[in-house]
Amino acid sequence: MATCIHFLCSAFSHFIVASLILNELVRCKTLKRDVKALNEIKASLGWRVVYAWIGDDPCGDGDLPPWAGITCSAANENDYRVVTGLEVYAVSIVGPFPLAVINLVDLTRLDLHNNKLTGPIPPQIGRLKHLKILNLRWNKLQDAIPPEIGELKQLTHLYLSFNNFKGGIPRELANLPELRYLQLHVNRLTGRIPPELGTLQNLRHLDVGNNHLVGTLRELIRFEGCFPSLRNLYLNNNYLTGGVPSQLANLTNLEILYLSYNKMAGIIPFGLAHIPRLTYLYLDHNQFLGRIPDTFYKHPFLKEMYIEGNSFREGVKPIGDHKYLELSDSDFLF
Repeated sequence: MATCIHFLCSAFSHFIVASLILNELVRCKTLKRDVKALNEIKASLGWRVVYAWIGDDPCGDGDLPPWAGITCSAANENDYRVVTGLEVYAVSIVGPFPLAVINLVDLTRLDLHNNKLTGPIPPQIGRLKHLKILNLRWNKLQDAIPPEIGELKQLTHLYLSFNNFKGGIPRELANLPELRYLQLHVNRLTGRIPPELGTLQNLRHLDVGNNHLVGTLRELIRFEGCFPSLRNLYLNNNYLTGGVPSQLANLTNLEILYLSYNKMAGIIPFGLAHIPRLTYLYLDHNQFLGRIPDTFYKHPFLKEMYIEGNSFREGVKPIGDHKYLELSDSDFLF
């Protein structure tokens, strides 16, 4: 009788354990690899995310919603979900880039902007092969931009501005065929802008302003057919020299050209005024000479043109009124 009771108790115990395991499996359907990585991230980020990351399943278990800032895929053929998005921004995260992020290999979006992350971006970032958006701006990240970012072939948006990156702009960024937006402004980048960036067929926005870059515009656009989709080009507040080459007029989709606060010189070519969609032109605080071509005055879309802080000759023809043009130092226009 005692043996029978012992057998029944043992069987019941195994049933309870099995039920608990089964319940856990049913309740937590996020891939274990991703759960482990997110728990490591949770531990490294501390109280700033603990209050919003509740429960055992980052993707939600039916009773609890997904963790804040976590996006997951639908269940796959094995009835598991994977983490595809991690967005934890503007919560004053302090410390190094959380290395466990590298294990979330199905990420398509990584957004940790407006925090206080320090140190380098780990070179293992190249493992995130599905990443489309990488937003790390407004942090305190340092050292060089890792060339391994050039391995993220699906990347469309790269935001690394407002950090403390040093060294050159990696040429490997030209290996990103889908890249549309590249923001590297307000860092401590040095050297020349890689002209290979001009081969990016989809690049619409390039901002490398407020760095310590050198070189000339002629070097940047030396490739025939370069920057075919570029709309916005920000090169301001660097140490660029040389003139404005006439080939710049070949960038027919250009809308914003920002060259302020460099050391550029020479005359402004007439062809620049024939860029059909040019809307904002900033030439101020350089060493330009000569006169502003009258064709700029007649441009149908140009709204703003800043020219102060140069050595343009005084014009003899009054400007008159223009319903689009809002100019500074208009006495120097011809």
